[in-house]
Amino acid sequence: MSIISIIGSGAMATAIAGRVAKAGYTVEVVGRDPAKARALAEQLGAGAITGTYGAVPAGNIVILAVPYSGAAAAVADFGKALDGKVIVDIANPVAPDLSGLVTPHGSSGAQETAKGLPAGAHIVKAFNTIFGHVLAKDGRLDAFIAADDAEAKESVSTFVESLGLRPLDVGGLHMAQTLEALGLMMIGLAKNGAGTWDFAMNVDIG
Repeated sequence: MSIISIIGSGAMATAIAGRVAKAGYTVEVVGRDPAKARALAEQLGAGAITGTYGAVPAGNIVILAVPYSGAAAAVADFGKALDGKVIVDIANPVAPDLSGLVTPHGSSGAQETAKGLPAGAHIVKAFNTIFGHVLAKDGRLDAFIAADDAEAKESVSTFVESLGLRPLDVGGLHMAQTLEALGLMMIGLAKNGAGTWDFAMNVDIG
């Protein structure tokens, strides 16, 4: 099966990579710290490989699994190497004190990150409304997707569905603002009303 590239080696990268490997894809782990990338690839097994940070990723779908604070720098480090790729942005641009989002008014983390991408790359917002440890379980969860490019959105939807998730299209990339606000709301719910991080947002279509 095809290769899926993941930039990052943190908790969310690990959760997504595990699900991707279980679905039969070859995972390429790319990280600023080669030792951490190798450790994650070895942990995954299943033929997982490591790539060179800043070089052209092997996969056509590249999951940008870094904190929002490091997203612009990562995109800049890769530069034209990301041209022609579908970039999946998973970050929630949440303020450290959880008081709100750190993005400019009227924009989103995904839209800001997209500004640094080559013209031939297409960004898709996804995975930001699923907690990593919940994603790591085998349940069928809803994955909300926002993007402007129809072809990129379709390829990510197909990919998401192959992971045993239900892709739900919420509209153009401007809707990433709403998805990121939902991510912040889920954090608030976990810390307050729900009292647990073991939940997911799902749409009940009756």
